[in-house]
Amino acid sequence: MKPILVIAAVPPEIELLEHSLGHSGRISGGGFDYIEGTLSNLGLVVCAAGVGKINAAAATAAMLERYRPQLVINTGCAGAYPGSGLEIGNLVVASEELLVDEGVIIQDGWQDLSYMRLPAVDHAGRHCYNTVPLSRRAAEKAMQLADNYGVSLTRGRFATVSTCSGTTLQGVAISRRWNALVENMEGAAVAQVCLRYGVDCLEIRGVSNQVEERNLKTWNIPAAVEAAQRFVLKYLEEMDRPDLSMIPQAVPEL
Repeated sequence: MKPILVIAAVPPEIELLEHSLGHSGRISGGGFDYIEGTLSNLGLVVCAAGVGKINAAAATAAMLERYRPQLVINTGCAGAYPGSGLEIGNLVVASEELLVDEGVIIQDGWQDLSYMRLPAVDHAGRHCYNTVPLSRRAAEKAMQLADNYGVSLTRGRFATVSTCSGTTLQGVAISRRWNALVENMEGAAVAQVCLRYGVDCLEIRGVSNQVEERNLKTWNIPAAVEAAQRFVLKYLEEMDRPDLSMIPQAVPEL
């Protein structure tokens, strides 16, 4: 059976997953280190690729070439935009990823890739400019799993940036322009590579901070990445069940 790949930016975002693996070992390839192991009957490969779109895209491509997986899960933390209604520690799943930095600045202001007539990728006969779709089936399965276990999980659009928003004003501008819930630095790159390879991609993140005037004292990255990893573990445990409605109604520690 083809393995599942899990990719994040930094080691704390995969630490819990790594410790949950059986028969694990660390290998190197394509310029990145991976942890190979098993979880129940699933083969699992976990990678902390580094921060940003370039690291994320390169690691995803290297992993896809090596393993030809059935699914890629991108996890980690994210900042919640003003008006999203999200709080620190909440879980979010991506319906779409947005390349919110890609475009051109002209006299009238910033314009996206459609203005430039330069799609980031073509998929299913249509141009994808700044919006990258993710697996609907995988996201719906995550929503159903959360509902069955009484876990709060919000689905919506994610913004991928190269320059993080460190002010409320910038956060409001991006969220209004793109109708996005949260901000991260890698998601669109992972999703775009998966789209090119025809591999399903699921993105699950925990909210570590509000997008406002930057103040690390108000952040809680450990809580965010732990919540995300616990949910990913539950998702993986249930992957072999074709009908998630049969899961018993219990609330795990997520």
